[in-house]
Amino acid sequence: MWEEPVPLTEVLNLNEYAHRRFEILQSLTQLSSFIPGLDAFINSGGKKELMMDTQTFSPFLMQMIPAIQLLDISVLLPKSLQQILKPKPSVKLKAKTSGKSYLRLDKLLDFEWQVAVGDTIMDEAEFRKLLQKSEGLIRFKTQYIYVEKQDLEKLYKHFSQSKELSSAQMLRAALSGEYGGAKIFIDEEVQKLIKELTEFKEIPVPKGLVAQLRPYQRRGFSWVYRNARIGFGSVLADDMGLGKTIQVIAAVLKFKEEGILADQKILVIAPTGLLTNWQAEFQKFAPGINVEIYHGPQRDFKKLNDYDVLITSYGIARSDASILKKGNWHAVVIDEAQNIKNQNTAQTKAVKSIKSDNFIALSGTPVENRLSELWSIMDYSNRGFLGSLKEFTETYGNPIEQLNDRETADKLKRVTAPFLMRRLKSDKSIISDLPEKIEIDSFANLTKEQAGLYEKTLEKAMDEIEGITPANQKSLFVRQGLVLQMILALKQICNHPTQFLKNGKMDSSLSGKTELLFDKLDSIIESREKVLLFTQFTEMAGLLQHFIAERYNLEPLYYHGGSSIKQRQETIHRFQNNH
Repeated sequence: MWEEPVPLTEVLNLNEYAHRRFEILQSLTQLSSFIPGLDAFINSGGKKELMMDTQTFSPFLMQMIPAIQLLDISVLLPKSLQQILKPKPSVKLKAKTSGKSYLRLDKLLDFEWQVAVGDTIMDEAEFRKLLQKSEGLIRFKTQYIYVEKQDLEKLYKHFSQSKELSSAQMLRAALSGEYGGAKIFIDEEVQKLIKELTEFKEIPVPKGLVAQLRPYQRRGFSWVYRNARIGFGSVLADDMGLGKTIQVIAAVLKFKEEGILADQKILVIAPTGLLTNWQAEFQKFAPGINVEIYHGPQRDFKKLNDYDVLITSYGIARSDASILKKGNWHAVVIDEAQNIKNQNTAQTKAVKSIKSDNFIALSGTPVENRLSELWSIMDYSNRGFLGSLKEFTETYGNPIEQLNDRETADKLKRVTAPFLMRRLKSDKSIISDLPEKIEIDSFANLTKEQAGLYEKTLEKAMDEIEGITPANQKSLFVRQGLVLQMILALKQICNHPTQFLKNGKMDSSLSGKTELLFDKLDSIIESREKVLLFTQFTEMAGLLQHFIAERYNLEPLYYHGGSSIKQRQETIHRFQNNH
């Protein structure tokens, strides 16, 4: 092996290399197809210079040399050619104004398209001047730029189609650090504005709040209030039980103490079953706020000015959207925001049609099945921030859901972080004194009557199912329907034979489940404690009411979807205070 490279001319002409010449020429023959003019150079004994013009050398450098290196052949290049630069589009975000401002951050941003060449940033005009219609390899300071015609066309097309960015696009770019593959450069003023948006600052709790907020609740209240103050919506997605309601009530009370609710009001939209709970929570924690439930046949929107907060249901928001749109709302709060996860439903469209200065969404489960649900809730709280659903799906949904793209998931997290807050009960740094959830499975034996009915029903159902051959889609649906009917029937039998037979036999001893329930209720009722019973079936609820009243000589309270708002309120009040 030679310690130093030897010029090929010497190998071809000096006797001291004669013993290696044939071997070297064989290797060079393989390279002749990669190196233009190499054959002529060898045939001339090195007398004919091996020259390349710029048009020939550019593709040789960018395409042929990498191929030669794959043959395990070392290629020595001057330092200036070891790292070739390629121009890339970039965006410079700058602030329209300096200093702190309570205007929306996205309204304070301006942008300028630029070209990044290595560490150098230049505007479009400077870049065009540098090229001067040249292509290929171009000298730039102490390095070289490689520009192909198709790259230039893409770059200029990018500029011509992207003369303006929307406010939402600029804000997403500022938070994610990139836009459409273009790197984002942020000036000092924009960095200050982003810091103001993302940095936590605790707000003094309103004096009228009759509660001691936990540290994480103070943070949530401060965050909701701060976002509303600078014109952004919030998605508070804490786990159920962490107190989303009281955090919002604290923010509403802060608005009240600042005099905002003298002219503007707060609208709360929640599932029907939670209306009285919201009212009770306001009365308990913020008695200085006047609250009214807008629901039922006697609802009267004209009395709005008598109240600070109007509470209504999703159903009423849908049917009375034209009325609710007349309100001058400082904020609209939607509880259980997964109720608007489908953007195409009439309910979602109605809720989103109600105008407000601010939008606050509460949900313990912002994503149940697909990321499009998160988009719908985020689009409610900050309209257009994540773009259209199509754009969101292409940018985030498909890469994350189909490709499990961690980088894209992290980018989505960065972009949404200022507007989405989620804390989990399992996180001991959030809350450490909650008792652990304890689940105990208890097993009931079927009674003789249940076992016989179960076996007979199962046998009959299986005969029907097996009698249908899944020859086509229709027969397959029929089989599936019979399977579901069988499962439903067996569940009813396991509850109580009367639920399935509808024969009116009100005998608790016919059900193993009922007898097991009594074993547990006996000690609870004897200790004068309270208990909640849940059932999927209205018929079973009626049977349980009868059995409990008969055994314990007391009337169990019954809370169900068919109850009116007044009935629900009375039921909860009696359970909390008397039962």
